[in-house]
Amino acid sequence: MSFDLPIEPPARVTGWAGDRATGGGGTELPVFYPATGARISTLVEDDACAVDQAVIAAREAFDRGPWPSLSVPERMDHLERCRQTILDHVDELARLECAATGLVLRELRERHMQRAAYNFRFFAEFISQSAGQRWDQAPGFMTTVSRVPVGVAALIAPWNAPVALATMKIASALAFGNTAVLKPSEQTPLALARLVELLQDVLPEGVLNLVNGRGPVTGAALVDHPGVDLVSFTGGTQTGRTIMAAAGRNLVPCTLELGGKSANIVFASADIDRALDGALLGIFSNNGQQCLAGSRILVERRIFDDFVDRFLDRASRIRVGDPLADGTELGPLASAAHRDRVLGFVDTALADGGAVLTGGTRRDDLGEGYFVAPTAVTVPDNSARVAQDEIFGPFATFLPFDGEDQAISIANDTRFGLVSYIWSDHLPTVMSVSERMRSGVVWVNTPMMRELRAPFGGFKTSGVGREGGTACEAFYTEERTLTIPTHPPPLRKLGA
Repeated sequence: MSFDLPIEPPARVTGWAGDRATGGGGTELPVFYPATGARISTLVEDDACAVDQAVIAAREAFDRGPWPSLSVPERMDHLERCRQTILDHVDELARLECAATGLVLRELRERHMQRAAYNFRFFAEFISQSAGQRWDQAPGFMTTVSRVPVGVAALIAPWNAPVALATMKIASALAFGNTAVLKPSEQTPLALARLVELLQDVLPEGVLNLVNGRGPVTGAALVDHPGVDLVSFTGGTQTGRTIMAAAGRNLVPCTLELGGKSANIVFASADIDRALDGALLGIFSNNGQQCLAGSRILVERRIFDDFVDRFLDRASRIRVGDPLADGTELGPLASAAHRDRVLGFVDTALADGGAVLTGGTRRDDLGEGYFVAPTAVTVPDNSARVAQDEIFGPFATFLPFDGEDQAISIANDTRFGLVSYIWSDHLPTVMSVSERMRSGVVWVNTPMMRELRAPFGGFKTSGVGREGGTACEAFYTEERTLTIPTHPPPLRKLGA
């Protein structure tokens, strides 16, 4: 079976340093369309010299350019123009994103690109409400505290939702007066490369720059660069460890939004129809490739069999196929290697005594693309590797529980702690369980609702630091204390 390409992508993708393309200098990397497995473009990897060009451009724009010293209304105007640029190019950006990720085009248009545009509006509005501090407690002195931009931000975006997640970093870094160098994933560079190109007409020269390539090459050169003042990374936990170690050597602060193995807890007191909808969305939306997926579905034993049966019936009817088709609900995975990794967990589950309930196979009837059938397994207990390792695909693991204490024990028995889901209409249960969850975010009777004013991030190996309104302000600014005498006091005259 052959599917149409969403858009004719550029033959070559390069980075941006100031007002010109970077020199590249590295390996040429293929970009594939996940729905067919066909090579559709070539990414020119940026080596250390090209990364240096981009950082120098960002450094020059911060140290000598107008951006850090713009008034709040002026910066708000630029952010609003960035937002409008995205809205003016929604279809083009969505199609480029689809071409590299295989995500469903309808979802990209209606959700991802709208969220990307809103990221700029949110931070434009947020900085309009920022306030300083003043103290007058010391007699004869006034002390004020203001926030100033840090400098050059290295922004490293993931491959699973490139534009939506990268723009959260771009908008927040720029809103507080920093300049930035963005590195997308080498697997999914198309839409972000085009967006950075479009924003060159909106932002002053050097404010937003782009480098492309693999983590050990381009990413390492960027994080290690002495001209970088802070690092924001979203991606895998092991890569996060490497980045944090590199940033630590230079005493550069970093935020890391890493992996998850989130518990989706369904109590018998839940609205079962709503919990079922939420469980399916929690594991199968975004082609199952999201760090906040509710991948461990914990169901109270007395409703376990009925809930699982209904889940399997719905999962079997999920429409897998062409990401351009209006009826498609699950597209291909992002790469052949990732598809094979996800399917490898089927054997892992069986080796640990589990059973495959549905799926666990390639969809060969859909051609050479990276399609996987929606998959669900049961395992004997939470120690099974499919209950501990982040699979990052349309792969649910079911576990029964008896009572609150066991649900909480299973949910917290993980090295991750990004999000948790609780489904119950019994308020005491909701309050008791939510207060004992070891995760940065707890969602009750809803899947994946993001309030941008609230902090988002994880406990344990799910990350360091937070994103969100005040959290981003704290990360992307430095506090400056200014003390001025209101009535100059007499000074001691040493040596008089």
